[in-house]
Amino acid sequence: MDRRSVLRGGLATTGGAALALLTGGGSASARAPGPGPALLGRGRPRLTHGVQSGDVTAREAVVWARSDRPARMLVEVSRRPDFRHAHTVRGPVLTPDTDLTGKTFLRGLPSGEELHYRVRLAGLDRHSDVSEPVAGRIRTAPGHHAGPRHGRGIRFVWSGDLAGQGWGINPELGGYRIFKAMGAVDPDFFLCSGDLVYSDGPLSETVRLPDGRTWRNIVTPEKSAVAQTVAEYRGQFRYNLEDANLRAFNAHVPMLYQWDDHETVNNWYPGEILDLPQYTEKRVDVLAARARRAMFEYTPVRTARPGRLYRKISYGPLLDVFMLDMRSYKNANDANTSPSQREGLLGAEQSAWLKHELRRSNATWKVIAADLPIGLIVPDGTAQEGAAQGDDGVPLGREHEIADLLSYAKRHRVRNMVWLTADVHYTAAHYYDPSKAAFSDFDPFWEFVSGPLNAGGFGPGKLDGTFGATPKFVQAPPHANTSPAEGFQFFGEVEIDADTATLTVRLRDLDGKTLHTQALNPRR
Repeated sequence: MDRRSVLRGGLATTGGAALALLTGGGSASARAPGPGPALLGRGRPRLTHGVQSGDVTAREAVVWARSDRPARMLVEVSRRPDFRHAHTVRGPVLTPDTDLTGKTFLRGLPSGEELHYRVRLAGLDRHSDVSEPVAGRIRTAPGHHAGPRHGRGIRFVWSGDLAGQGWGINPELGGYRIFKAMGAVDPDFFLCSGDLVYSDGPLSETVRLPDGRTWRNIVTPEKSAVAQTVAEYRGQFRYNLEDANLRAFNAHVPMLYQWDDHETVNNWYPGEILDLPQYTEKRVDVLAARARRAMFEYTPVRTARPGRLYRKISYGPLLDVFMLDMRSYKNANDANTSPSQREGLLGAEQSAWLKHELRRSNATWKVIAADLPIGLIVPDGTAQEGAAQGDDGVPLGREHEIADLLSYAKRHRVRNMVWLTADVHYTAAHYYDPSKAAFSDFDPFWEFVSGPLNAGGFGPGKLDGTFGATPKFVQAPPHANTSPAEGFQFFGEVEIDADTATLTVRLRDLDGKTLHTQALNPRR
């Protein structure tokens, strides 16, 4: 990302020591039309869509905000909710180049602590024109110097798929109320498994439900048609941030974000040429570049290299999270039955990175955040979208890439991998057993599925037997595209005990009720 300013400061500790902080600006690779003249007038700037934080580790975090006009982003950080002894960090100038969004990068934070931050905006003409503050909270990860028994436990939630299949923000039903249930768990962070927006899913003001009721959506101009321009893709993210539940959740729970297909267009792959009448721009590569720009502008993501979304988030000695990008490096959706194909989801560079990082990880648990499931068949018309294709025999097509990764992990004694995903719009627990698999050169592992957040409910899907997947729990709606009003919306919770290092997964419903619990003991 384009870091427009690099400044250093100090965060006061109770002992009087100073910890270094590093800040930087937001990202933008090309110019786009900015706001109208009304937004550029004099007066105090205003934060338009709350605050977000993300990619929090033991010592670092990202804070995001958006202004209603060009302004300087200021972030105060403190151990105290009353912000006594707070340190103010000068962030970037928010300009129309990034749709008035920006990120401040914090370094040198104290590990294993709850910290409070608040964002203000300072006018560029008169520094005394300062916005009202918006506060947030982060918990930094335990430090790696402390053993698992000397730190604290970890709790996080995951899910995906927001405002899909025509189901947007419905104030009559409480809006995106699943975020209230997720917030009640008091997680350290939220792992978003993709489809945070549905750029290809226009909304109607009303939808007739099967029981005769009427679903009523809030609709904005950008949500009235498919997104094709940078401005329209930005509008997809702004739409979701209209929901008060989501804004409150964002302020208190940092996000680890990955994308999937609907941030751009359904089931897309690089090089695809669309045959859809609603799109005047048929080149998916052009659409994906615009969507990627909006995504980086509107999410609290920090990358090791500009434009690269896959990354590892270290969350202390108990946990490393490996955020995959199974969209940017896909091959074309076909029958997925090639006997010799060696890539198709991750690509050579990402696969090599993942193997290297898994092998060098010292964390007890390695969570693989995948935006597509491994064993579930995910069709794209008559073609195949995911790794599996329904042939229960030896690996074919994209399954080769998964088989290679799993056998590598076994060979190099990479223990305690757990796969988390969403995508299929129901919730399930899958156990992958080499004794029941056509390909058996891997250690057994679990994959947990949860979602959607606020989208149509579907499923259940069929499992492919190549890797010996067995469903241990499944809950899905009775028919396709059930609305959130019918309750089939799901999220998952992961809790890692600080003393025993036991990892417990709870699959929860829209109201936070636990549907299934699975406790996993680590292999040493």
